[in-house]
Amino acid sequence: MGFEWLAIAMFVFFFVLILYGYPVAFSFAGTAIVFVVIGVAAGAFNLNLLKLLPNRWFGTMSDFTLLAIIYFVFMGAVFEKSGLAERLLTTVGILLGPMRGGLALAVVLVGTLLAATTGVVAATVIVMGLLSLPIMIKYGYNHRLATGIITASGTMAQLLPPSLVLVVLSDQIGVSVGDLFLGAVFPGLILSGLYALYVILIAWLRPQDAPALPPEARTVHGMALFQQTMVAVVPPVLLIFAVLGSIFFGIATPTEAGAVGAIGACILTVLNRNMSWGLIKSAARSTANITALVIMILFCSTLFGLVFDGLGGQSYIKGLLLNVPGGFWGFIIVANIAIFLLGINLEFIEICFIAMPLFVPAARELGVDMVWFGVMMAVNLNMAFISPPVGFSLFYLQSVAPPEVKTIDIHKGALPFMVLQGIALLSVILFPQTVRWLVNVAG
Repeated sequence: MGFEWLAIAMFVFFFVLILYGYPVAFSFAGTAIVFVVIGVAAGAFNLNLLKLLPNRWFGTMSDFTLLAIIYFVFMGAVFEKSGLAERLLTTVGILLGPMRGGLALAVVLVGTLLAATTGVVAATVIVMGLLSLPIMIKYGYNHRLATGIITASGTMAQLLPPSLVLVVLSDQIGVSVGDLFLGAVFPGLILSGLYALYVILIAWLRPQDAPALPPEARTVHGMALFQQTMVAVVPPVLLIFAVLGSIFFGIATPTEAGAVGAIGACILTVLNRNMSWGLIKSAARSTANITALVIMILFCSTLFGLVFDGLGGQSYIKGLLLNVPGGFWGFIIVANIAIFLLGINLEFIEICFIAMPLFVPAARELGVDMVWFGVMMAVNLNMAFISPPVGFSLFYLQSVAPPEVKTIDIHKGALPFMVLQGIALLSVILFPQTVRWLVNVAG
């Protein structure tokens, strides 16, 4: 086996640090430094390999696509902090309120729209939890249905473009972010449709769990409701179509479209008379925090990957994956199980930098369609993010849930939606054309 055992020990040591709660970036860098020393002492690592590090960092930071992260995060932050998201949810809730299950359907619809504007799961889940959960509880919704639909719909920000997951994945697996955006549209809409069908079914079978909004709660009617819809719903939808449409039709790169989206969100905020320096500063701070986190993890994971490869770990893992029983489909099954298990405990950024460098070489050698593989991993992460007992979306909602909503209800409420996400994942695995169709049309 040579010195590959050192690479495996390095990976195990890294995960021990993660489980103890050390920041991921420092765990990457610290583990790499420790095993450089051990590798040199054992004669297993060539120090000259570290000279490649500056070039790798420079190459990464020269990637124009990474700028899209800044613009899309800023766009989502402005949308959230300006009250545009709140007005959107309130208006759609009034429009669909007369139906049984109308509020839950509004959460699905608004969750889909917010996913296409924020691109950040935490922001979407927390905004919808703050705005819609108290109203749903007030009007008699089953706590498990209410919390489940919020966590599931909010987590769609991981899948629907302009998802940050897809931006980071495109960098790690070496495909166009525009292709990943196109490939994720149908799976995202399938997931949204499954949620809506589930709500309709529950409202029909158990109407007491998803009652209609009473007339006294629907305070806006007629022309006033029409005007509110035109102001609160139509502009954000047009902005989403403008941003994503410009990417899909090849008018703009994802980075250019992100810049247009950020400016568009600011213009909508000005038109709604909510713009202030405080809002801009708050949105800029959120953007800086997330961007700094991504870049720090990216730099440290590059060092980790260089040392891991220098110890022979990359070739060893590639050999193991290529020899998994079942060949192509055996690899797909192993990759999905690994990503799901990692997704329960780790954020998507961490998973992209930990797992993708291990899977991508084997995937390419096995002839895996990398756009399909990337979208499949994003759907899988979607399911892992709401998995009890430690799915991140559950904790995001728990942090803003009213006192009468129990933690056990949030966790149990997620289970039916995990099943629906599993169905969506199977549809992507078994029918790759759900991913490839739009990509082929655009190409």
